[in-house]
Amino acid sequence: MAPLLPRMQVFEIADQEWFPQFLRTHMQAALTAAWTTHIPLLQSSSPARIVARLLSHHLGPSIHNYTFIDFCAGAGGPTPSIEKHLNASISTSPPSYAKAATAPPPVQFILTDLHPHPALWSAAASASPNLSYVSSSVDASSVPQHLINDQKQKGKKVFRLFNLAFHHFDDTLARKILRNTLETSDGFGIFELQDRSLSGFLACCLFGLGAMVMAPYYAFLWGAPLALVWTYLVPALPAVLVFDGWMSSLRTRTVGEVKDLMGSCGLGEGEIRKWEVRSGTERFIPGVGYVNWIIVTRKGSQE
Repeated sequence: MAPLLPRMQVFEIADQEWFPQFLRTHMQAALTAAWTTHIPLLQSSSPARIVARLLSHHLGPSIHNYTFIDFCAGAGGPTPSIEKHLNASISTSPPSYAKAATAPPPVQFILTDLHPHPALWSAAASASPNLSYVSSSVDASSVPQHLINDQKQKGKKVFRLFNLAFHHFDDTLARKILRNTLETSDGFGIFELQDRSLSGFLACCLFGLGAMVMAPYYAFLWGAPLALVWTYLVPALPAVLVFDGWMSSLRTRTVGEVKDLMGSCGLGEGEIRKWEVRSGTERFIPGVGYVNWIIVTRKGSQE
């Protein structure tokens, strides 16, 4: 989708320290629902399932060689759902291993964040043996070497996930994160539900409307009746969801802008040439809902 406006490093309300934590928790839950919900009459698939399919398609049979580490997991986000869909899909259709004596083990996922949420992650990890987490703080621009070495000792490559996250970083921090990624990992994926196109801004409005329609269901599901107060009586939740969605759209980078950051992150041109960049959009709601994706892998890593 063609950008309507230049990228702007604007602020989001929910990122501010003064924003109430209980409202931030509801917003994070709403964003997770946006990633994982599939309404058959409206959506072709959930965004999380689309990401799982993209990873499976672009990494191919070598996907079993990777461990996927979410470096901006927040409260959990879509990664637990991506793990479920990905392992379900490769366990039911493994043509490359059809003649193998034993099927390869499930793909492993790890949750990390600069501000970890071990209590929430523990609940998610307890539901899947293929999902784990790091309870200490992990800086995506300076990842602890032991986290990478642990995977190498297991014979695994590291693939970093940035789900609805990379747009938060300003250019300086984004370059540091990309340099650290290129120096220590074998691939990374940037997945966003918004962009700077007209449909991206309209999708944010639809998200706010959807939050109001679905609020009673999720208030019951979460056991949080006060969410109804902040949705209808004082509509802070839908208002902030829409406003922050617009700000996220303005902050979201095109694949060309990500390539420019890779080229200026401090590594030599020869090193950058070792990487293959693929990108695209996948529709999940006709006209407005798209997963915007960038998948970058080290050349030859899929062999």
